Amino acid sequence: MKTSGQKTLLAGWGANCRVECFVTRPQFSSEVEACLDRNGTVARGLGRSYGDCAINSDRQVVVTTTMNRLLGFDDLTGILTCEAGTSLESIIETFAPRGWFPMITPGTKFVTVGGCIANDVHGKAHHAQGCFSNCVDSMTVLLANGDVVTASRSENEDLFWATFGDMGLLGFILTATIRLRQIETTYFHQKSIKANDLEGMMAVLDEHDHSFPYSVATLDVFATGARLGRGVLTVGDHAKLSDLSPRLAATPFKVSGAPKVTVPFELPEVTLNPLSMRIVNAAIQRIQASATPLGHYEAFFYPLDKVAEWNRGYGRRGFTQYQFVIPFENGLENMRKILTAILSSGELPFLNVLKRLGKESGGILSFPREGYTFAIDFPIRQNTPALLKRLDAMVIDAGGRIYLGKDSYTDAVAFRTMYPEVDAWLETKAKYDPSRVFTSNLGRRVGLS
Repeated sequence: MKTSGQKTLLAGWGANCRVECFVTRPQFSSEVEACLDRNGTVARGLGRSYGDCAINSDRQVVVTTTMNRLLGFDDLTGILTCEAGTSLESIIETFAPRGWFPMITPGTKFVTVGGCIANDVHGKAHHAQGCFSNCVDSMTVLLANGDVVTASRSENEDLFWATFGDMGLLGFILTATIRLRQIETTYFHQKSIKANDLEGMMAVLDEHDHSFPYSVATLDVFATGARLGRGVLTVGDHAKLSDLSPRLAATPFKVSGAPKVTVPFELPEVTLNPLSMRIVNAAIQRIQASATPLGHYEAFFYPLDKVAEWNRGYGRRGFTQYQFVIPFENGLENMRKILTAILSSGELPFLNVLKRLGKESGGILSFPREGYTFAIDFPIRQNTPALLKRLDAMVIDAGGRIYLGKDSYTDAVAFRTMYPEVDAWLETKAKYDPSRVFTSNLGRRVGLS
């Protein structure tokens, strides 16, 4: 049987793996079942997952971005029902002027609701507010057999919880009902705290764990030895109308426009060198350290969204973001070992964030668990895969795991060690997708499809 769709070269946001897929773009949720390819298919939203979870070599990819309709909203409760291809950007543009904002958001608004569910995304407030699953009341899912079912905490709850973090491998999310957060403004209180070393950074992270719901640190990747872990922690919370100056209070629900800067093409690899990265790293540290007391949500949540196609800055070979979480127990010692391995590797680690995570969600394959999480970008070079394999072993030794939404290289053995709940998930997979219709490069790589 011939695979349906238009043959297209696709990659994840990291652009480190480019494969030909057969792309289908249904206009309505009702059209998805008819175009579903039983030879193997996966859904794809805006393509912001970094690795290979939304690519499918020589198989079908169903792009959801034209299925982005808002189906219902309650102004009293903030409960929104929308199609899964709806972006957080669209939700913000529509509802922020009415005093509502996404409950949970990752570091970009250019993601779909379906993608947020499949990744069970988290943000700067996981320690206080949890994962995206915390704001989802229900979803409708197209199963491999053509049935459309509702999944919630009380209906098909096994499917509901297995879908969070499943990377699109259980079924096709058609719609979701989510809860938004009521706000008085689109501005934030924010504060920057400098730390001179890793011990100091961990201390200020722990100190501000309960005082601010949002917190994220950026480390100086050129600080090694006694200065390892030096960086800036930024904390914040939603500002009230009474907190704004008269000038800001005139437009309390200001919404950002489109990015004003675009990286026009993939930069030559020669532009990625220790000198250029040292310059940009220093600029980032200065910007983080000079945060004003009141800032707009765009700069607070989505600083990289100001530059369209910023991933092109890593060149033709692309990049990977390595994100892991390790338990609080022995966290300082283990983080020191892993950071030392990263920063002494001879690679070119770059953009990074360090955060605390809170309790696990009910999602079987959800990434967050209590502990410290660190994410860092690596331009792909000859020795990068070997370093990542070494880091996997160190994370496993520390009792941690990596984030599939960012991953491009972890193998099935390492993944199973990091996620011992995988057998329970595979039982749910066998129940709802026994023919393994839903598959992807990532699913095959780590043994999920």
